Amino acid sequence: MKILITFLFSCVLVLSIMLLSSSNNIKNQLLDAISTVSKESETPRDKLLGGLLTGDFDEGSCFSRYHKSSLYRQPSPYKPSEYLVSKLRSYEVLHKRCGPDTKAYKEATENLVRDENYAEGNSIGECRYIVWIAGYGLGNRMLTIASAFLYALLTERIILVDNRKDVSDILCEPFPGTSWLLPLDFPLMNGTYRFDKGYSRCYGTMLNNHAINSTSIPQHLYLHNLHDSRDEDKMFVCEKDQGLINKVPWLIIQANVYFVPSLWFNPTFRPELMKLFPQKDTVFHLLSRYLFHPTNQVWGMVTRYYHAHLSRADETLGIQIRVFRKNAGYFQHVMDQIVVCTKREKLLPELASQEEPQVNASSITKVKAVLVTSLYPEYSDNLKSMFWERPSSTGEVVEVNQPSGERFQQTDKKLHDQKALAEIYLLSLTDKIVTSARSTFGYVAYSIGGLKPWLLFQPRDLTTPDPPCVRSTSMEPCYLTPPFHGCEADWGKNSGEIFPFVMHCEDLVDDGLKLYDEL
Repeated sequence: MKILITFLFSCVLVLSIMLLSSSNNIKNQLLDAISTVSKESETPRDKLLGGLLTGDFDEGSCFSRYHKSSLYRQPSPYKPSEYLVSKLRSYEVLHKRCGPDTKAYKEATENLVRDENYAEGNSIGECRYIVWIAGYGLGNRMLTIASAFLYALLTERIILVDNRKDVSDILCEPFPGTSWLLPLDFPLMNGTYRFDKGYSRCYGTMLNNHAINSTSIPQHLYLHNLHDSRDEDKMFVCEKDQGLINKVPWLIIQANVYFVPSLWFNPTFRPELMKLFPQKDTVFHLLSRYLFHPTNQVWGMVTRYYHAHLSRADETLGIQIRVFRKNAGYFQHVMDQIVVCTKREKLLPELASQEEPQVNASSITKVKAVLVTSLYPEYSDNLKSMFWERPSSTGEVVEVNQPSGERFQQTDKKLHDQKALAEIYLLSLTDKIVTSARSTFGYVAYSIGGLKPWLLFQPRDLTTPDPPCVRSTSMEPCYLTPPFHGCEADWGKNSGEIFPFVMHCEDLVDDGLKLYDEL
């Protein structure tokens, strides 16, 4: 009996030691995992975005500049090239030397007022400028500022932006130690000049009238790059045109389209662009992160909404809805299109039938947050009702939220534009995104976020398109009204077939131009 008791006691003792050892191992593994996660969470974010930004700004003056990256779940995998970083630092020096309140700017504006033509071979001064005129909605403005800035970078001009609207109310200054805002006393902005195709210094009009040549260079030219532009207006980027335009001290540009794809048609620009952007579909993503930093008031809107509605979700989905109709509003066929697209592409779960058993209440439930942006709240209200009245087939909880629904676009109203910019950045923070075809608002949002979107085709005749949407293979915006052909040697070729990386836009079907990465 004693032998049996001793044997049993020994077994219990050995088993206890083994369990204790195993427990310590598990405990150590858990501590190691927690330590690793803690270390990863403590790893500082790259606030300068791989050198894209300069560290020469006071953080408190514009919180978003160095803190935007902290809200993205993952750092952007798209890093700027060393050549782009170098080019931006050189541009900042040039802008500081030639910007407002400098001797060079004062001399250039005095010459502009005198409006004397330059004879061929005469010096035009050390600084040349491109002035961006504000027009159309916020998405258009951001796309065209980026386009004009890239053109300035390629041609060594200084960009100045029209501040008669609300640029300074929504965006911080992007260049250190200077300003990109066009002074309000700029001579060509006093109401006397009307910039349109009929303006006497409109480049396209002067070409048509044979009123411009290299022997007499005007002090300024107006570049008309709107949706109603003529061929002569759109082709200002071509090499033969640039030979003359480069000599003009002041360019005034009014645009509502993202004309970056056409810059690649110029054989002089093309090698430079390839060095700046080795991955070709990163142009707007990188330029937007360099140029656009919401003011503290706008950034406050972004962070408060993000932490209240998006930050704790397991996954986030952005849905941007724009209805292009004269009497826009809620349409059932658009609602049907959104539902079919998001379910067919498995962006949202199917609804369970009432008879299906519910998921165990004690299990951990995943939360998917859906951010809807639209002028009309009915779309998000319908989605919200769908996932409130019936459970999802996956057991996920789907939370639907919409920051605002103002029903009418109110461009140039300060608070409206601030809310619009906040919603663009909130969309850019989502994991996946669905946007409307042709919407510049959507283009800006997904490109800032480095997202390849699902694009909703534009409905025809009040019917839901089939297929309802397409997944884009590029995060670049679309040039909605491009030239139909290329420059000089490529004049007779379809503009969407000249290069394998400049093709038509998926949401327009054989129309528009868009940059795609060859890889």
